[in-house]
Amino acid sequence: MVNWKSKKLSDMLMLANGLVLLVLINIVSSILFFRADLTEEKRYSIKEPTKALLRDLDDDVYIEVYLEGDINAGFRRFQTAIRETLEEFRVYSGNKIRYAFIDPAIATGQKARNEFMAELASKGIQPTRVFDNRDGQRTEKLVFPGALISYGGAETGVNLLTSNLGTSSEEKLNRSIEGIEFELAHAIYKLTVETPKRIGLVRGHGELDGAQAMAFRSALQEVYDVVDVSLSAGNLDDFDALVVAKPTTTFSEIEKYRLDQYIMRRGNVLLLLDKLEASMDSASREDYFAFPYNLNLDDQLFKYGVRINMDLVQDRSSGLTPVVTGQSGSKPEIQLMEWPFFPLINRYADHSITHNLDAVVMRFASSIDTVKADGIRKTPLLFTSQYSRTLTAPVNVSIPALRRDIKPENYSKQFIPVGYLLEGQFTSLFRNRFLPEGADKASFTAAGGPAKIIVVADGDLAANAVHPRTRQPQPLGFDVFTNYTYANQDLLMNMLAYLTDENGLIKARNKEIKIRPLDRQKVASEKLKWQLINLALPLVVLVAFGTARAFVRKKRYASF
Repeated sequence: MVNWKSKKLSDMLMLANGLVLLVLINIVSSILFFRADLTEEKRYSIKEPTKALLRDLDDDVYIEVYLEGDINAGFRRFQTAIRETLEEFRVYSGNKIRYAFIDPAIATGQKARNEFMAELASKGIQPTRVFDNRDGQRTEKLVFPGALISYGGAETGVNLLTSNLGTSSEEKLNRSIEGIEFELAHAIYKLTVETPKRIGLVRGHGELDGAQAMAFRSALQEVYDVVDVSLSAGNLDDFDALVVAKPTTTFSEIEKYRLDQYIMRRGNVLLLLDKLEASMDSASREDYFAFPYNLNLDDQLFKYGVRINMDLVQDRSSGLTPVVTGQSGSKPEIQLMEWPFFPLINRYADHSITHNLDAVVMRFASSIDTVKADGIRKTPLLFTSQYSRTLTAPVNVSIPALRRDIKPENYSKQFIPVGYLLEGQFTSLFRNRFLPEGADKASFTAAGGPAKIIVVADGDLAANAVHPRTRQPQPLGFDVFTNYTYANQDLLMNMLAYLTDENGLIKARNKEIKIRPLDRQKVASEKLKWQLINLALPLVVLVAFGTARAFVRKKRYASF
């Protein structure tokens, strides 16, 4: 007969119930997939658009990360973050993400190693030199903080280490960690998208073209279907976004009407506009002045909520230009000097377009003001530094005046906006107006659906330098005098990704990982206190507990 009050039976039943509960939990967890991220900033979570991209993969994606081998502690943390992100990618893709970490220096022989590294560089994975102090000696190592992603016979390289002027190496690594998800997901998107978005480059008004626009066009063609388009003919509704890059001649009323109606039908537009005609070709003259262009777009921009002012911005934080400072025999002495008309933009809005972005260089930019436009949300994206000023047209653009005109007290304006994002339901410029000749009155829309417009008061933002000797186009944002590549291309690609939405992947740029460094000064001053707390206090507590326990036992059993 079973004794249900037996302690042994009760323990066995409790053990059996526990085992059954454990099995049930495993069965439920295998059916209902979930992952919990308990960190404050959700550093181990990936965005929903990234998850959707990974779930929709039709084939395996192979990722080779070349950050392996003998690397310092900072890059080891970077490597760990990449591995954790790839592991999340693998889980959400149903094991269709295959990844491996490879040491570029593993190739046998110096020649083979150099060839392998040169091949990586040709695929866009740029190396960086890392300096470290070990055992009192300064060491130098070349690392490749990037990855090669392959899918369906195609491959692309992606740099995972971002650069940023004026930031410490620790902050640079932290910003790179924040951008891992977007960089990897964006590269996978480029390889897997079957029908890319269509981008129309507006032509017919002297826009950027030829060698000066080669880098921008090449960057666009890696992601989008790029087509030249005329506002006077053709169907604009087929395009996901239009780009107007540095026009120099007048827009006709029918062209403005077609652009306006494209926006009313939820079209998205990137406008890179120069307000004043300024050129370095004539800046060597004392009497050279920059005068306004007549683009005939002021009323249209005003209707949409912004106004580009008739001025040029000067900034103490600026790019460099060569200036002849004297003669050495028969040869001129040339020195690189700051050119305030080339502001370096390194202050941005807290927005996915500009998050963790390096500095961009502008050339002859103007300031932007906003005006009332019902239903439009205006976000200033780009700002000058706190040492800026504006010069109203006509503006004397003269290199000889460079050395005598820079007075710090004159640069008293702070954070002048030079780029705006406009979002909402726009009202047509031609509402309550006569339509221009040639307009289709039957299809006219006075107020449109949600649309997005980005206005930047600098057309040269999309212009690449051309090598003075070989006449070959240089990378977008590359400064031939300092050999530094600014983030012009990244900014423009982020803008178009936001305008075309790109399945929302741009939202992955909003990830933020906080640095929580120790207060070194406080650590040094309170070192002894915390050593005593961590080493001596546990021992004191343990001895006190043992003494108290012995005293209680002695008292209990002695009295018994």
